[in-house]
Amino acid sequence: NALITADTRLRNDAVARGYFFNSDGTPVAVGQPLKNPAFAATLRRIASEGPDAFYKGDIARDIVAAVTAHRLPGDITEADLAGYEAKRRDVLCGKYRAFKVCGMGPPSSGAIAVLAMLGTLERFPMEQVRPNSTEAVHLFSEAGRLAYADRDYYVADPAFIDVPVQGLIDAEYLRTRSRLIAPERSMGRAPHGMPPGAKQAFAPDENSEVPATSHISVVDRDGNAVSMTTTIESAFGSHIMVRGFLLNNQLTDFSLHPAEGGLPVANRVEGGKRPRSSMAPTLVFDSNGQLLMVTGSPGGSAIINYVAKTLVGVLDWKLDIQRAISLPNMGSRNGATEIERGSVLQKLITPLRAIGHEVQEVDFTSGLQGIVVSPDGLSGGTDPRREGLVLGE
Repeated sequence: NALITADTRLRNDAVARGYFFNSDGTPVAVGQPLKNPAFAATLRRIASEGPDAFYKGDIARDIVAAVTAHRLPGDITEADLAGYEAKRRDVLCGKYRAFKVCGMGPPSSGAIAVLAMLGTLERFPMEQVRPNSTEAVHLFSEAGRLAYADRDYYVADPAFIDVPVQGLIDAEYLRTRSRLIAPERSMGRAPHGMPPGAKQAFAPDENSEVPATSHISVVDRDGNAVSMTTTIESAFGSHIMVRGFLLNNQLTDFSLHPAEGGLPVANRVEGGKRPRSSMAPTLVFDSNGQLLMVTGSPGGSAIINYVAKTLVGVLDWKLDIQRAISLPNMGSRNGATEIERGSVLQKLITPLRAIGHEVQEVDFTSGLQGIVVSPDGLSGGTDPRREGLVLGE
């Protein structure tokens, strides 16, 4: 209700207006039932006819018609939709202390950057660092600067860019990068590194993603686990609704600048290219290869910091999953050091500035969801900053 009320463009689309607003023009109220038979029919078509029901035929024609008839029309064609196919990609895993941490590879930058942060922090005794301390925020933020610098420089759709994935999470490379972290002085803006396997020079991409998206974490009684992050980019995507669903505005995940200083930006717009994301659905396994933890979050480019904070909270600080999720958000995306507005971290602003941090208070919109597996069963945690729920049998 709050998002609908605050949005000034959603009612411009007739289909969206009919779904999200009452006949008198007021937004649907909290608790008001919503029925979406058009979406139900779409899902039934896909279930019975497969993906071609969506990418070809009358549904595809309706998508193209809605986009091209918009007051700011797009160039999408039926051939574009017919030519799209989902890609099955290899999982990306790395070691952090005794644990195996796994996530999704490019075009998402999430797992690369999370693993880079953890690999950078591995040289420091984080288990001895007190949560919510100046030292904790300093080390975590400096590791984030280094990880985001490489992410912004190297990561894009691997069908178009030769991303040095293994080099970016290489243990020796990250140990070398970690030596840029001074214990009592912020480095400021971090430079990108030269990981093993890097073959091309780029310009850094400073595009900022919209802090939206949704995440769920699931573990069943047999130990099967799902960490799933989904998105249409901003809260209502492109504000165009077709057949009961909203179309995304994922183009905003690309860099709007194709080149800087004579060098191409890896995440520049190109036909048929998938934009870089920061989604970081994560599975953690213990030293015996047994599932230990499932987590992830919405939140645009800050997802990386949210997930890394939760992993450090559980794996280093031995917090339960709820306490780790509830820890104040913090970190740097290679700009200012950001701390959660209204949190206990406010008391650290002066000491952080004294060691060179440019500190900004931010209203973070994480939506972390996590599960930890132990001999005693499953423990769940949900982010108090958003709607969320822990359910179990």
